[in-house]
Amino acid sequence: MKKNFAFIVLLYLSLTGNAQEIFISGTQQSLIEYTLEQTVEVPAGLHELMISLVEPANFQSRTYRQEVQELSFHVVPDPDKEEQNVDKNNNRVRLFYWNRPQPIIKFQAVVKTNNQVQLQSLQSSASFPIKNLPRETLVFIEGTDLVQSSHPDIIKKAEELTAGVRTEMEAVQRILYFVVEHLRYVLIPEHYDAWYSFQTGKGNCQNYSHLAAALMRAVGIPVRIVNGITFKRAYSVPIDQSEYSFEMAEGRHSWIEVYFPDLEWIPFDPQQTEFFVSNRYLRIEVGRDNDETIQDGLVKWIKSSQGNPEIPRLEESIGSNFLSDKVDLRSEKKITAVKKLLLSPPLQIQPLIVAAQDKELDKKTPPPDHKVTPPAIDYTKLKYSRPIELGNLDFPRQFDFLSARLADTRETAQISELKRNFMVETAEYVTGKQQFSQLFVLEQPMVLKTISLALHHFGGDGLIWIELSDDDQGAPARQSIASKKITTRQIPPGKGYDWVDFDFSGQNLLLTPGKYWITLNYSGSPIVNWFFSYGKSVGPVDGTRTREFGQSEWGKILSFEFNYRIVGLGSQE
Repeated sequence: MKKNFAFIVLLYLSLTGNAQEIFISGTQQSLIEYTLEQTVEVPAGLHELMISLVEPANFQSRTYRQEVQELSFHVVPDPDKEEQNVDKNNNRVRLFYWNRPQPIIKFQAVVKTNNQVQLQSLQSSASFPIKNLPRETLVFIEGTDLVQSSHPDIIKKAEELTAGVRTEMEAVQRILYFVVEHLRYVLIPEHYDAWYSFQTGKGNCQNYSHLAAALMRAVGIPVRIVNGITFKRAYSVPIDQSEYSFEMAEGRHSWIEVYFPDLEWIPFDPQQTEFFVSNRYLRIEVGRDNDETIQDGLVKWIKSSQGNPEIPRLEESIGSNFLSDKVDLRSEKKITAVKKLLLSPPLQIQPLIVAAQDKELDKKTPPPDHKVTPPAIDYTKLKYSRPIELGNLDFPRQFDFLSARLADTRETAQISELKRNFMVETAEYVTGKQQFSQLFVLEQPMVLKTISLALHHFGGDGLIWIELSDDDQGAPARQSIASKKITTRQIPPGKGYDWVDFDFSGQNLLLTPGKYWITLNYSGSPIVNWFFSYGKSVGPVDGTRTREFGQSEWGKILSFEFNYRIVGLGSQE
């Protein structure tokens, strides 16, 4: 008997409003031990080699405080020379030199820091445009090769965004809104500068920082770029009956600090859509752009005249241990804003953009007694032969995060350098105690063939499969249909993440327009990670959920979106 399963309920993006801005207050306080380990493999023919590290310094702002309690360096073999200096941006730099270095050099830095976040009403009386800036901030309104604040198109957009604005806080908010809306996170962009980001609408943390800095500097707001470390330690913010969980990969990261005459430097992270930084950040180095903040982990060398053309190989490992961790965050307000999720302390300004959007939405909303009913369509009568592929498709396929040389090389005739980059592995361990589900939205009917997930099998044997369900008030419904089960031995061997296909083709599943959930299940003891993208590349802000195995409620909303691919046949009509 031919089986034709159709989810009949038609769903038309039934999120409340277009997005959510969450105003939160409260505190975070953690004692963190951070360890950086570097191994440099030195080829023959190097006359001199240098490694530089930046000492994390104490920092205090209205929202974020970093207090370094212990700092130590361990180097094997001992360097032939060691220097300390303070650069033009007040970064404290340690330099280690070796003459005719040995084949292997190992370096370890250990930092113990007390990190605190205090979120309360953030008020500023600074007017806009800003007048009488302190001399030491003027360098941070200058343009650079990566922050093209003098480009006519960037100036035009910055002036457009800040038209009619009277306070600096509102100008900053409007620009950050634009950056968050305009950019989509990708791990490996072609370029990292502001103009590329503005043109293409994509980039990694460096692009987010450079574009935000360029737009603000274009209208006279001082911005400096911060390089540091983020820790893979989630924290949650309760929202109504659920909670949002925020988590980053453990690795190098870039964000910004904005100068206010009455508040001084305030940190923001546009890539994470946070109008502050959490205490899961370790602040290390600041500068005008990411080319000025390269000294932490930088390797330089001088070749001999008969030197080997090979370059050193750098491997870097970052780890953290939370010796104590207290989080007490509360949501205060939730309003319709932009298309993505924003997390912010309460700002004492009138959100004019939001108000204008709300008015436009009100104009388009029909009176309550005139309900709009979509025309009835019998989707089973349509012909389905047109190939369709959709999903969150962009991730670095088969990229080897473990052994790849995560660095950027610059070489001249004699002196060369090898600097660290911002390559981080963003993935969740999905065959453990937590169960994960990802929402996707169909805007047209399709006959489903396969659903693919970006997975990496690290070891262990077992079965994995997908359960597909419709949406039940913002979470997966209890009723579901399972794909064919596959053994982990069927996953092609290889390095990094790649698509793993789950077959639904034998079930004749006709999916009508609406929202559906992909839930990953397993049996046995496989060790599998599922790659994710920062932010919400494709789906709604509440479209990634998790729960403990055996629990019925999907009460925790994740701030990222897993990478998935939906393949099937669409109608010709």
